[in-house]
Amino acid sequence: MDLHSALNNKVTRISVMAKLILSLLLLCGCQNSLCLSSSEAPKESGGNDNSTVFTRILDGLLDGYDNRLRPGLGENVTEIQTDIFVTSFGPVSDTEMEYTIDVFFRQSWKDERLCFKGPMEKLPLNNLLASNIWTPDTFFLNGKKSIAHNMTTPNKLLRLQDDGTLLYTMRLTISAECPMQLEDFPMDAHACPLKFGSYAYPVSEVVYIWTQGVPKPVVVAEDGSRLNQYHLIGLTAGTKNINTSRGQYRVMMAHFYLKRKIGYFVIQTYMPCFMTVILSQVSFWLNRESVPARTVFGVTTVLTMTTLSISARNSLPKVAYATAMDWFIAVCYAFVFSALIEFATVNYFTKRSWAWDGKKALEAQHPKKRDPMVLSKKPNNVCSAGVNYTPNLTKDVSISTISNTTSVQLRASETKMADPKKTYNSVSKIDKMSRIVFPVLFGTFNLVYWATYLNRETMVKGVVERSLF
Repeated sequence: MDLHSALNNKVTRISVMAKLILSLLLLCGCQNSLCLSSSEAPKESGGNDNSTVFTRILDGLLDGYDNRLRPGLGENVTEIQTDIFVTSFGPVSDTEMEYTIDVFFRQSWKDERLCFKGPMEKLPLNNLLASNIWTPDTFFLNGKKSIAHNMTTPNKLLRLQDDGTLLYTMRLTISAECPMQLEDFPMDAHACPLKFGSYAYPVSEVVYIWTQGVPKPVVVAEDGSRLNQYHLIGLTAGTKNINTSRGQYRVMMAHFYLKRKIGYFVIQTYMPCFMTVILSQVSFWLNRESVPARTVFGVTTVLTMTTLSISARNSLPKVAYATAMDWFIAVCYAFVFSALIEFATVNYFTKRSWAWDGKKALEAQHPKKRDPMVLSKKPNNVCSAGVNYTPNLTKDVSISTISNTTSVQLRASETKMADPKKTYNSVSKIDKMSRIVFPVLFGTFNLVYWATYLNRETMVKGVVERSLF
């Protein structure tokens, strides 16, 4: 009995201890869950509190806000700071005299009506708030067409600082005018402006300035050039005040300096013209009797130059003055046409063999009358060599026969004497002079032409570099 009671007491103690351990484990689990729930609750309440705070701040800022009135109306001038980041420049149209540019256009101003106090110094906002606040009425003076990108949503950015300073950025594609002076085409350079300012507010109310604290107010991306015929060699930024009947307005200007690439025009126009002129001068080395060959050279080269002059103008606007390429083509055309005139002159002064033979044939048809007494003094062997003299012939017949025979012998002797004077494959003195004069004059023209226009290119680059520094 004692052993049985002892075993029962041990079992009871073990069960009690197990219950105590289980109770302790359940108590610890509950405490951990309470701790986790208590730690997550402040986070959720904190996030909800921040959203609620900003919502209340924005509602409070827009409560009673009139977006029809500019900041500081009646007190001070509103200052708009601007800068431009060019993501893509080009293409440039010569015929329309315009260029296309894709930019991030940034504007910053201070509106004291939007000052706030909150847990954050800067509020990142979407474009919906921009329609509820005052924004500058910026427009582009020389813009032909401007596009604000809206895919997939309007590409606009708005940032609001606690002191009321706003940053407003939008993505634009602008087609703007670029006045071009094409006297030096295709060695020309142009300054394409981008002008913008306030449409309605004069300088007494709104003033535009370039953003302070940035190295360059206008920046072009390294891979932003989309130009096939131009080099973007520099850009400048400046301001200008213009006076109108409505008052004085501030205009912001950015100039993009472009230099045309000449390689395309050298291949398409200059080299063909150069080779055509050389081809026209090959005819000077042909014989002056080669009339068909020299005629083909002259006419073909003149028609080729006419075609080149017409095609060179297709890529240009219809300007009323001559360009550098026009002068080159005109001089080449003059050389080619002069070569054709030179051949006509040589051909005119050339005595051809058919003309010589025709003259003698005409003299044979109409022989000159000779004195019979002179013929009678000729030796008898001369007459006997040509005729068989018979005593039955009358005197008139014998004299006629002697005359005909004598004329035949005279023609034979004259032909033998004239044969050495015939000149086949001969060279004209005019051709000899042209072989030297034409190449020398054309080479001199090329030296003067290229030295003049390449020197102007160096001057343009110097002006751009001085304007950048």
